[in-house]
Amino acid sequence: MVKVPKWMMGDMASLKNLMMTLKPLMVEPRRSIIKILSGGVKGTNEIYKALQERGLNMPRSTLYYHLSALEDMGIIEMAGYREVGGGAPEKLWKLKVRRIGIDLVTGEIFKE
Repeated sequence: MVKVPKWMMGDMASLKNLMMTLKPLMVEPRRSIIKILSGGVKGTNEIYKALQERGLNMPRSTLYYHLSALEDMGIIEMAGYREVGGGAPEKLWKLKVRRIGIDLVTGEIFKE
């Protein structure tokens, strides 16, 4: 259990909201996807291979689910498409947010 400093006790709702925002980002494979994208724009296939190299073997459908969830949360965004061969174009992804925090005065959660 985390001990909360007394000066933060007055605005526990803001702290709880921050924790609820961060919790789904800190689980695998989302945490690894964020780290992979911290190096710049990556294609879906590059992300998939990097996750496999980290020992996170999953069906591609599971990767698409997590990419979609991170996009819905406003953490990543599609940066475009890459034409590969004659098939469907590959989506390119990038980080939209690098930092999430809480304004200690207003209690507002911010994303940068």
